[in-house]
Order: sequence, then C-alpha cells, then structure tokens
Amino acid sequence: MLATSSTTIWYTMRATGVVALVLLSATVALGLLTAGRAKSRSWPAFVQADLHKRLSLLAMVFLGFHILTAVIDTYVNVGWASLVVPFGSPYRPLWTGLGTVGVDLMLAVAVSSALRQRISARTWRSIHWLAYGSWPVAMAHSFGIGTDAATLWLDAIGALCTIAVGASLAFRIRTARSTRARAAELGARARLTPIGGRNRAGRARSVATAATDSRRQDGAVRVLERERP
Repeated sequence: MLATSSTTIWYTMRATGVVALVLLSATVALGLLTAGRAKSRSWPAFVQADLHKRLSLLAMVFLGFHILTAVIDTYVNVGWASLVVPFGSPYRPLWTGLGTVGVDLMLAVAVSSALRQRISARTWRSIHWLAYGSWPVAMAHSFGIGTDAATLWLDAIGALCTIAVGASLAFRIRTARSTRARAAELGARARLTPIGGRNRAGRARSVATAATDSRRQDGAVRVLERERP
C-alpha cells in the first residue's frame, strides 16, 4: 500500500512539474505579446490580458501541487526548508536550488500582482520582470533534475516551449524598435518643418499634428500599461 502511494505521488510530482512548465512558458509568451501590444480583431488586447492572468493562476496551482508532492515523496528527501532557501536541499542541491529560485521569483510576482493597487506602477513593472527570469531557471531545473529529462517527448515539449518564448521575445524586441523609430521620426518631422512666410501655418499644423500623435501614442501606452497583467 505504501509502495503504491509513493508511486502515485512520484508520478503526480512529475506530471504537475511538466504541466507547470508548459503553463509558465505560455504565461511568459503571452506576457511578451501583451507588452508588444499584439492584437487583432479576433484577438483583442483585453482577451489576451485576461488569458494571461488565468494561465498565471493555473501555473501557480500546478506549481503548488508539484512542490507539495516533491516534499512528501518518500523516495528522496527534499526537505521543507528547501522550499524557500535555495541550494539547501540534501537531494541534488544545485538543480533543486534552481527550482527554489524559480518558485521564489514567481511568488514575488504573484504577491506584487495582489498588491498592484497599493504599489506604484514602476515598482510593479520592475518586480513583474522577475517572471521572465523565472522561465529559464524553471527550464534548467526541469531538465537538470527531471526523471524524464532524457526522453524524446519531454525534449519535444521543451523545444516547443523555447520556440514559443523565443518567437514572442523577438516580436517584443521588434515592436520596441518600431516604437522608438516612430517616435524619432515624429520628432525629426517637427524639427525639420521650415519656418517663415506662408510655411508658418503649415508648420504650426505639422507641429500640432505631431503633438496630437504623440499624445495619442502616450495615451495608448498608458491604457495598455493598465491592462497589462
């Protein structure tokens, strides 16, 4: 009976760990897409933000089950202290410690999200960036300590997660560069408009148009910042 129970816990620990990794990858990818303001008529920004939040919560649930089963599993001694103290576990301290670091980073993000209305937007964004750091740490933990690390199916899952996050990161970098280029273009257009005579009215209209575009862009950024999970 004890052997059966231990086997069930062991399989549950492995399964919840893999599911948590997939959900974390999806959360990070959606976060990057949301930060890059990716949207379409069939995929509005608020739907993407809501899905990002739900996946984040679901990832925390599976992570909680993974941690619980890892601690109560009798096959190895992970230790309760290793849940919060990195590299303090007697069982494979390096890879277990990386898992602890990932958990601590995700908890920091979760707590800051819960206190979002009580802290400044800049502080919240700074802490939220930790979520992106938790992903490579979680990947290293999964493939460094996981029993299934050498199996083809887990390698395929890891590759798909890496492709999804990598493509989202590339999109985020591209949109950031486009935004900076657009801002520089508007600034240059306002500076190079000729002055004098009959061109004064045109210059005034150009400057006003550039200022309006800038205000609209800033307003859109602020709205998306509030919507961003």
